[in-house]
Amino acid sequence: MKDFAISDHPGVAAQLARLGALSVPTGRLGLEIIEGLLARLGHPERHLPPVLHVAGTNGKGSTCTYLRFMLEAQGLRVHTATKPHLVRYNERIRLAGQLISDDHLAALLAEVLDANAAGEDLGPSFFEVTTAAIFLAFARTPADACVIEVGLGGRLDATNVIPAPAATAIATLGIDHEAFLLRPEDGAPADPLARIAWEKAGITRPGSPLITLDYPAQAEEQIAALATQSPLQSPWLRRNRDWFATIAEAIHYRDAQGSLTLPLPQLAGHHQAENAALAVAILRHQSAVTISPEAMAQGIRAARWPARLQALRPGPLTALSPDRAIWLDGGHNPDAGLAIARHFAQSAPVHLIIGMLANKDPGAILTPLAGKLRSVSVVPAPGHDAHCPADFAAHTALPVQPFADVEQALRALPPEGDVLIAGSLYLAGDVLRRNGEVPD
Repeated sequence: MKDFAISDHPGVAAQLARLGALSVPTGRLGLEIIEGLLARLGHPERHLPPVLHVAGTNGKGSTCTYLRFMLEAQGLRVHTATKPHLVRYNERIRLAGQLISDDHLAALLAEVLDANAAGEDLGPSFFEVTTAAIFLAFARTPADACVIEVGLGGRLDATNVIPAPAATAIATLGIDHEAFLLRPEDGAPADPLARIAWEKAGITRPGSPLITLDYPAQAEEQIAALATQSPLQSPWLRRNRDWFATIAEAIHYRDAQGSLTLPLPQLAGHHQAENAALAVAILRHQSAVTISPEAMAQGIRAARWPARLQALRPGPLTALSPDRAIWLDGGHNPDAGLAIARHFAQSAPVHLIIGMLANKDPGAILTPLAGKLRSVSVVPAPGHDAHCPADFAAHTALPVQPFADVEQALRALPPEGDVLIAGSLYLAGDVLRRNGEVPD
């Protein structure tokens, strides 16, 4: 099944089986198919509540989470679309704060697939069908705002058909999904990071403010070319030029509107405070809704985002290796590896249990954690081709031990030392399911 799309609900499972037969034809990338599909559905993307549209290599999902919690703390009804799910596909779609029901999801998927089948087959992909279903749900259900996470890149992502978002934003930039985002294309920048920035900044819309972090010069040149020049001419609000945030015992934020002191989030890691600051900047530089500093503070404190340096609760899985902290992170690229390493920089070495898709860099997590590991255990990434122990051995001086699953790896650990399970969101979803922590 594409993208780990599974469900115990017969109606959803039937539609996911139809989706599983879809694929992107070799070499076909663009917005023509999603635009044609949405036209058959009455263009729901033109009838959404105010949209906050967020791209980025890492941090975009967490940024969307902070946006949702801050908007809800203001008492607003919020739709959210995030990717990927960890255990159930429903996690991707929240309608006015609630996960979409199985019956509603099944009906939406069927409607989109039937619309495609009613005429000449457009040949939509899994992501185009599911994006159209999200727009249908968001257009039909009353809400005050939509928070939509870009899936892949930005310029050609299926979500990039929203005509006039209230704001667009870009979180951190790094190298990931190289086969898609760095493929040769006439007119595209040659420098890898510049190309990534060019792809992400493709979500910019005329007149809609674009809020970003600060990036290396080659990336910012591409953003400037897209955001500040004709025909777009969008307001570009950049960190350390238009807004500022210092992270210490609190988030000290300031911009032309004034200064705020906001609490640190409960989500672990310095990078989460950075993501929260970006979310604050997004809300401060859009005009569709008004959010008070008190609601911002409340939302930052309340925000939860599973499998991002998550400390697992007591459950069937953690009981296999008791009396220690077990951390879970779905990070799988070098930028995520650096964020994880910063979190564990001052702690005692940890045991790493890693499972990673074969198309990812096996050193992405291991290299930044050099000197901070007690052991390395390798497990499969459920349902996907994954790296073998030999692939990881080239990136660490420690012995690399293979195990059939996380349970075996946990049982084999010596009694001392905390544990980090990382390398794949597919692995993270399997861990949460086995430990009874299904996201709600």
